[in-house]
Amino acid sequence: MSTHEPRVVEQRGMWLEEFTVGTLYRHRPGRTVTEADNVLFSTLTMNPQPLHLDAVWSGEQVFGQRLVNSLFTLSTLVGLSIGQLTLGTLVANLGFRDVTFPHPVFVGDTLYAESVVTSARPSASRPGEGVIEVEHIARNQDGTIVAQCHRAMLVLRRPAG
Repeated sequence: MSTHEPRVVEQRGMWLEEFTVGTLYRHRPGRTVTEADNVLFSTLTMNPQPLHLDAVWSGEQVFGQRLVNSLFTLSTLVGLSIGQLTLGTLVANLGFRDVTFPHPVFVGDTLYAESVVTSARPSASRPGEGVIEVEHIARNQDGTIVAQCHRAMLVLRRPAG
């Protein structure tokens, strides 16, 4: 038996000081969207839109099939970034802006996320915390951009010591 304490590594997001403006983070693995995802998300959020739930009606519309709920796409985009960027270091989301969905997502598509840090600064009013801004981008399996947004968040600074 070793008398040394084992090395301990705990998964976490990044402290404010670890973010560098201009850095691109690719979040992997991706997430393949299922029919259950789309139906459950739409019904949990009280969204009865037939474009998400009615295969026959949607089949007669411009895309010829059901569309995945765009807010599921946005939520998945953000969720894919958590483990790498903010797991346990996020204090609060401050806001989203310029949210776009330039291409539809369909059941069976696989979403991949990436984030570019656009700004990072200490908070003027909250010692021990800082404001990070990123551009989140979701691509499907073909590399087509399916969602984009700018996100501001409050994160912890590196603890002293």
